[in-house]
Amino acid sequence: MQPDVDISKLRNIGIIAHIDAGKTTTTERILFYSGYLHKIGEVDDGTAFMDYMEQERERGITITSAATTCHWKEFQINIIDTPGHVDFTAEVQRSLRVLDGAVGVFCAVGCVEPQSETVWYQADQYKVPRIAYINKMDRMGANFFHAVEMIKSKLKANAVPVQIPIGAADTFKGIIDLVTMKALYFDPNSRGIDIEEAEIPSELLEVAEEYRALMIEAAAENNDDLLEKYLTDGELANDDIKLGIRQGVIAGKMVPVLCGSSFKDIGVQPLVDAIVDYLPSPEDIKVVKGFSAADHEKVITRRMDSDESFSALAFKVLTDPYVGKLIFIRIYSGVMELGKSYENMTAMKKERIMKIFRIHSNKRDELQYAGAGEIIAVPTLRFTHTGDTLCDSKAPILYEKIEFAEPVINQSLEARTLADQEKMLDVLARLADEDPTFRFKTDEESGQIIISGVGELHLEIMVDRLLREFKVPARVGRPQVAYREKPATIAIDSAVFENQIAGKLQYGEVTVEISPGDNGSGIIIENKIPTNKLPEEFVKSIQEGVEEALKVGPQGYPMIDVKVRLIDAVYLVGTSTNLGFKIAGTIAVKNASRQAGSSILEPYFKVEAISPDEYTGDIIADITSRRGRIENIEYRGTMQVIQAVAPLSEMFGYVTKLRSLSQGRAVYSMKFSHYESAVITNQYI
Repeated sequence: MQPDVDISKLRNIGIIAHIDAGKTTTTERILFYSGYLHKIGEVDDGTAFMDYMEQERERGITITSAATTCHWKEFQINIIDTPGHVDFTAEVQRSLRVLDGAVGVFCAVGCVEPQSETVWYQADQYKVPRIAYINKMDRMGANFFHAVEMIKSKLKANAVPVQIPIGAADTFKGIIDLVTMKALYFDPNSRGIDIEEAEIPSELLEVAEEYRALMIEAAAENNDDLLEKYLTDGELANDDIKLGIRQGVIAGKMVPVLCGSSFKDIGVQPLVDAIVDYLPSPEDIKVVKGFSAADHEKVITRRMDSDESFSALAFKVLTDPYVGKLIFIRIYSGVMELGKSYENMTAMKKERIMKIFRIHSNKRDELQYAGAGEIIAVPTLRFTHTGDTLCDSKAPILYEKIEFAEPVINQSLEARTLADQEKMLDVLARLADEDPTFRFKTDEESGQIIISGVGELHLEIMVDRLLREFKVPARVGRPQVAYREKPATIAIDSAVFENQIAGKLQYGEVTVEISPGDNGSGIIIENKIPTNKLPEEFVKSIQEGVEEALKVGPQGYPMIDVKVRLIDAVYLVGTSTNLGFKIAGTIAVKNASRQAGSSILEPYFKVEAISPDEYTGDIIADITSRRGRIENIEYRGTMQVIQAVAPLSEMFGYVTKLRSLSQGRAVYSMKFSHYESAVITNQYI
């Protein structure tokens, strides 16, 4: 069965940026100009089509990545609008994992902001080709050329303008297309639908010619034939320029830079043209790498073609009030058909496809099938979670899972009744299934439920959803820091486990060495047991026991930056079992941890405060009083940027203090940096 969509005419793109750079506003305009929306929604009014959650509409921010599909000329564009707040970086990460291209949106005033760097480096990690769009050229302090230089210097990207603005701030009125060398003006009466082409203003002609020459040179460098033509003729045809830029983008060698003001309806239509002209189709990516299901070290590939065997990656789980659990899936090869069953290679279970949806934010279109390159959603899959691989059982493949940040902040919840407690646990399980950075557990001593997340806003949103969306009443405690432990010294211990379980003797004997690892090294387990002393199948069981033991250190916190060596084991034929070795490994590590002792570590965050000059002294003094360390102070336009690192335990409620110090004119952002030895004074607010 052949899909309806020509894979060469398909674009899977993400809109990525710092909070408030204009991602959702830009996406709304794309949907409007493509004809999908007949009325433009606004983020500030709470009417944005892509921000469909109540919490998003109230706060004017994107919390969960929203997918939609539109058509531009003969192309189908699947768009994922991602969050900009650091607490929801996981949403960006899992979207980039499955996208073929991305549009980086930058504010013409703030330029490259902290979260811009985070999502840009995530895109680097997944080798996602990008174009850059300098938004908000109508804002006071907008500076296009400064923004381009910041992309080059801070993001180490080969940023090449393919447009330049006509004016800035109050005088911004259009753009110059350096490929066609035409000035473009957007009619405000038609919301930018009508575009007037005109000659380039004489005062900007020299600048336009200078940047056009740089653009042609950059485009020619990506293709030997174009380079020869350019060196011979000193010029390239427009189609040749576009070809060179496209090849440079797909190879990751250049980032075309465009500009506009999405809110003022200027520059969005040329941006969509650039998406189809420069960003890759799945066909351009050609193959995707996975691993053999039998040997996870062996790399195998699939062509992104509908004639191939079916394979796909589940990258997002959403709880839908109407259809229940909804799994977002990127199809890499083959065709998914309604009514067929496919193998979940991660869970080793069969999943039957009862419905296939094409998603438009919170609306859905039903499909009979979907082909390679498509991003779709499937409800009611029983065993599938984020990062799982679905494929044809006759051609198994396992795609690499997505690694997410660990939670650094806790909060307690108490249900009002026993019935509420059961419902709460069910809802929390669903929320944890949706969001891999959200965890929960029951505290054995207090009986409270402890939820964990990556930031204050993250937990605030989760609690709000629990109370309002799922209507589970609860008493909510104050946020707490999620401390960690690190071994203080080296210790060696042995453990023997010998017991009857389920009518069978379970035996294992293990010797381990525990020692402090390097800062930021996480958990390292080394197998030093001679291969002739223990069959390989039992090593994994010991490692599982070690990992289990490290979840709770001697002082009650999870252990990190720890190195565990498996030194020795005693194997008795017919008596030793996997369970015996697992429990022996757990006991040995716990004993060794107590002998080694441990130090408490607390999370430190990178803090960036942006403020008018007159308030910087008070802000610096306040950060210092919170045990923060000032690392850098620089000007960004008319504002001072204060960069620091500070312990999370001292930063609860910082937004209120910052507003007070700056009369509401300063803003800040925080993201996790590292763990350091703790100074525990009061772990609550």
